[in-house]
Amino acid sequence: MTTTENQANPIGFGRMLRKEDARFLRGKGNYVDDLNLPGMLHGAVLRSPYAHARIKSIDISAAQAHPKVKAVITGEILETLNLAWIPSLSHDVVAVLATDKVRFQGQEVAFVVAEDRYSARDALELIEVDYEVLPPVVDAKKALDKDAPVIRDDIAGKVDNFIFDWESGDKAATDEVFANAAIVVNQDMLYPRVHPAPMETCGAVAYMDPIDQKLTIYSTTQAPHAHRTLYALVAGLPEHKLRVVSPDIGGGFGNKVGIYPGYVLAIVGSILTKRPVKWMEDRSENLMSTSFARDYHMKGSIAASADGKILGLRVDVLADHGAFNNTAQPTKFPAGFFHVFTGSYDLMAAHCSVRGVYTNKAPGGVAYACSFRVTEAVYLVERMVDRLAQELKMDPAELRMKNLLRPEQFPYTSPTGWEYDSGEYPRALRLAMDIAGYEELRKEQAQKRAKGELMGIGISFFTETVGAGPKRHMDILGLGMADGCEVRVHPTGKAVVRLSVQSQGQGHETTFAQIVSEVTGIPPEDIDVVHGDTDNTPFGLGTYGSRSTPVSGAAAAIAARRVVDKARIVASAMLECAPEDLEWEKGRFNIKGDKSVGKTMAEIALGAHGTVELPEGVEGHLNAECVYDPPNLTYPFGAYICVVDVDPATAKVSVRRFIAVDDCGPRINPMIVEGQVHGGLADGVGMALMEVIAFDEDGNNLGASFMDYLIPTSLECPSWETGATVTPSPHHPLGLKGVGESATVGSPPAVVNAVIDALAPYGVKHADMPLTPAQVWQAMQGAPYRTDLAIQ
Repeated sequence: MTTTENQANPIGFGRMLRKEDARFLRGKGNYVDDLNLPGMLHGAVLRSPYAHARIKSIDISAAQAHPKVKAVITGEILETLNLAWIPSLSHDVVAVLATDKVRFQGQEVAFVVAEDRYSARDALELIEVDYEVLPPVVDAKKALDKDAPVIRDDIAGKVDNFIFDWESGDKAATDEVFANAAIVVNQDMLYPRVHPAPMETCGAVAYMDPIDQKLTIYSTTQAPHAHRTLYALVAGLPEHKLRVVSPDIGGGFGNKVGIYPGYVLAIVGSILTKRPVKWMEDRSENLMSTSFARDYHMKGSIAASADGKILGLRVDVLADHGAFNNTAQPTKFPAGFFHVFTGSYDLMAAHCSVRGVYTNKAPGGVAYACSFRVTEAVYLVERMVDRLAQELKMDPAELRMKNLLRPEQFPYTSPTGWEYDSGEYPRALRLAMDIAGYEELRKEQAQKRAKGELMGIGISFFTETVGAGPKRHMDILGLGMADGCEVRVHPTGKAVVRLSVQSQGQGHETTFAQIVSEVTGIPPEDIDVVHGDTDNTPFGLGTYGSRSTPVSGAAAAIAARRVVDKARIVASAMLECAPEDLEWEKGRFNIKGDKSVGKTMAEIALGAHGTVELPEGVEGHLNAECVYDPPNLTYPFGAYICVVDVDPATAKVSVRRFIAVDDCGPRINPMIVEGQVHGGLADGVGMALMEVIAFDEDGNNLGASFMDYLIPTSLECPSWETGATVTPSPHHPLGLKGVGESATVGSPPAVVNAVIDALAPYGVKHADMPLTPAQVWQAMQGAPYRTDLAIQ
């Protein structure tokens, strides 16, 4: 791994080892499945073997007779408790347990609570369900046929599988641009269904205390406060009697944003048995039934002048949302942020339309490391730019450089109405090309092609849109996307920071300590970060969409500044001077002109809790809070270059090099940023080359284990080469932009563009992901290897 940082960090953050690694590296992490409460019972879910079937009857008598079974729960039992349904993140209604019929393979049908996990699983075999198998529909295009089986016939008046029809941009202006363009290129493409596949599967431990009637839920959630509010709304329980604790999470990637039936079933199990109940899914359950992502059928069109000036973009999307519309995205945008599909280029006009449909698949639409459909949008535009380069016979780097937004154009309003905050796009692309040695790579490629060897060079340039705010535009089920932070300085000068976002491996305990340290001067090792417990943290909507640093990072910075502002007043009282007579030197206030007279933050903290007489109206202590409602999203960006070799005999793709230049604004901790980028790059390689959740015509999930759903290992990943530019966001208190999902957004098109570039001698224009050897081999069969194409 090589790293290039071409600009000093303007704020002064730096590398430090992660504080949380002391427990993780020793195997001392605290995960939900580590919990073992006194008297705890275990739950297991009976799942449907069919993708579409009517439930004629359920016989639970034999399971109830099992000596170790304490409860068997069906949908009818849930209805008596008013807990038969849960709201999805898109206002759809999702059954906790199926009652009328099952709508995807793996849907929850019954729940067994027993003395141990093995007995609970054994008892599932004793439940007899009489199914009437119905014809399934797993093809999104066929789901719209007039004779297609209606999946959501539980919705009054529903006679088809249509969910929504949504559009963005100016259709008339776009049509005019296309009518007058010298070149128009069209391409159909699929972004296949993939799964976040976190290290830790989903689970919960619920306990309703019979004494104080307080319900505590330990769960694998990325949004504990949102879960608490939704549980209160659904169950009718007083919210102050609900506590959601999200301990260490072994990866989330959007998979752990929503509420799953298993969470609710653990709660019901505890209410019925008056004992703690644990539910943990296994890997096959996780791959089969928890939220998927992508599954977008896209038709892209790009219009340009004869010399390569991109004029317009147009896209039609068919979005497969599975059996329930469980999209984790703002209410106002049913298709998510797909309208950023104009990417990083200066266009005259753009228009997109998105139709959502139901199919007999597990609910899709999770914000899987993609900021609400930005991943698909970037993939579309970057493939279309490469397709245009093919038609123009122009180098794809030259074409991008010609059309990238320029620094003087920021803040830039896109043709679909989004205001990009800042950027130096050409500089990032030039840096990536310099690291790669781009001209030499092209020479090497020409030499190899002359010998019949397949080498490809792929480029992608992306603009991310992250932060999930402001709340006037964005919400989840009516809850505005703002986040809180509390900074509390103890009398001895040590501090605790309480966050509403939840870490799932990003290093929050380190980076947020660094943010507060940078502002207050308190050393990071003297700052504890608390998160994941609704009883001990301020309200917020959690971690997804790369919103931790852009939103909660801003809240932490502002709260810390308020601590410093209050410290100035306390220090002035201690030094018997006016507040304006003091000057700030990180961690200390001095009398102006005399640095020998001053007070450190530790001294000020003690004074704030002591007997110092403070000005009227100024309370003691050094505590501050902030609820941050961002004025806009932030827009990190990056330039990626991938180099691949394709074996002409086996069609196997090997990623030889990958260069990633990211601009996420100032970097709090470059080491952690690099780790985030490395993980996202591996994620993108996996999606581009091997990951897909496929279904047969009967709706059977063909990717329900890691033997079938392949994820990348170190063998498939090269030694990453990373670089950085720094363009601060003008509206963030520290200029921070976020980086958690950038690499996942930018890497798949770079890999695919590289593979298609390698196959240019065969005349290949496009092939859909994942580019497995079989898929690449099929693409190569279209035409023989042509030397005239090879040497272009």
